[in-house]
Amino acid sequence: MPGGTHEYIQDPRNENVLIYINGEILARSEAKVSVFDSGFLLGDGVWEGIRLHNGQLVFCEEHIDRLYTGAAAIGMDIGMPKNDLVAKIHETLVANDMHSDIHLRLIVSRGLKSTPYQHPRVNVGGPTIVIIPEYKVVTEDSKANGLKLVSVTTSRASESTQDPKINSLSKFNCIQACIEADQLGGDEGLMLDMHGYVSTCNSTNFFIVRDSEVWTSTGEYCLNGVTRS
Repeated sequence: MPGGTHEYIQDPRNENVLIYINGEILARSEAKVSVFDSGFLLGDGVWEGIRLHNGQLVFCEEHIDRLYTGAAAIGMDIGMPKNDLVAKIHETLVANDMHSDIHLRLIVSRGLKSTPYQHPRVNVGGPTIVIIPEYKVVTEDSKANGLKLVSVTTSRASESTQDPKINSLSKFNCIQACIEADQLGGDEGLMLDMHGYVSTCNSTNFFIVRDSEVWTSTGEYCLNGVTRS
């Protein structure tokens, strides 16, 4: 079971979810991408996590806007208008008869490559689009006892290294912080920016309440979170 900020109640229905891949809706056991896909080979792409609550996709427009902004920043064409992509999300939810307590992982990679090489010129065809919906409800223990936050030495880089404001498939920086937090006995790692100031956590934005005010970082070295906006 995942721990920390992503701990959820295990739901057997997730074993049989239907997953969207490039126009097809497939059983979980049949949902696969090629070993030549840019996402698998290089972490080359963007993604979003969207909640479905009481029939509504929460902050859907903001998430889709961020997805397309990130894709444009890395020179990747998603290959369809925003409204068409949202329609694919709804199509996937209808196929699964899902209505609430759902977490959607929307993934867009640069697509297939003719050979394992980083340059986009060896890409063939369009992007790979994947939509994974799962039933996810936070555990009662997490709600009752909260989470343990620990400071980690893994820091956020500047945009000249790898722009932290892009929701990239290349998540090694955050994974490294996650592993470090786990080794320290924490649920989530608090990451500093390159100047030593608080930036973000490894999988969530960071907020603190002081004197009835909500404080957060400048946002210069963290993902432009929808809640932050």
